[in-house]
Amino acid sequence: MDSMPLKHSSQQWINPPADHRVGVRAIKRRRHLAERGIESLLLLAALVSVFTTIAIVAILVWESILFFRTVPLFDFLTDRQWTPLFDDAHFGIVALLSGTLTTTVVALLVAIPLGTVLAIYLSEFAPFRVRELAKPFLEMLGGIPTIIYGYFALLFVTPLLQRIYPDLPGFNMLSAGLVMGIMIVPYVSSLSEDAMRAVPMNMREASYALGATRLQTALFVVTPAALSGLASSYILGISRAVGETMVVAIAAGMQPSFTFNPLEPAATITAYIVQVALGDLPHGSIGYQTIFAAGLTLLLITLLFNILGHVLRKHFREAY
Repeated sequence: MDSMPLKHSSQQWINPPADHRVGVRAIKRRRHLAERGIESLLLLAALVSVFTTIAIVAILVWESILFFRTVPLFDFLTDRQWTPLFDDAHFGIVALLSGTLTTTVVALLVAIPLGTVLAIYLSEFAPFRVRELAKPFLEMLGGIPTIIYGYFALLFVTPLLQRIYPDLPGFNMLSAGLVMGIMIVPYVSSLSEDAMRAVPMNMREASYALGATRLQTALFVVTPAALSGLASSYILGISRAVGETMVVAIAAGMQPSFTFNPLEPAATITAYIVQVALGDLPHGSIGYQTIFAAGLTLLLITLLFNILGHVLRKHFREAY
């Protein structure tokens, strides 16, 4: 008598009613459709970024081909004068490359040491409260508009440097590079600190067990173990400095000249692109097409640094 309900309930559990099975299938179908919809949206977002990149590269290459039909590639790479808007036109990209590389080197001489020291301090020595207070300030420093950095370099840093170098012109690459370095510090320090904090704690403990101090552990254990992340932060800093526009456009001047002296004014690739893009040059003219040739050069430089960063990350990960 008592076993019959149990048998009946077990049969219902093994063979649920048809309407229950239909409801389960509907729920699974809706869940499957929702998952497919999310996957499609993610795929669409990825394809948009890919197609945007392809479109940018295609436009740069096409307009650059039209430019190089008029200007020989050899002259573009070897001529030391860049005067595409003058009657006596010269198209030597090295005049812009020298300004770009000089400001980038000055910026990296500030950003890499300062950013690395900050990362070591925040990762290995700073108390929790100091770290939680310093991180937002660094992120806020990275979020300041670059045009403000440009006027800061022109109106504050340059007059300060003129007290040391009285003959320093009002527009110079030194002040622009110094302020660019300050601007890049948050990127370098933040990524470097994340890389150092990702180092396993047992490596630190093993170093302490051998009698090493915290400074020795930070310099000779944690830093080498985090070299792949440090290399990534440095490459990001280089790409950020190469592509900077407003700081160099305001503080370094827009006078293309082949010089590596940071005490002199010069123009960078990005500054020239801004200068021409804001002008009234007719579409399709040789002066208008120079911005695409310069942009393609900048793209190749950035691509080269990204490839170098990938190689360095792979090398250091295999080494450690």
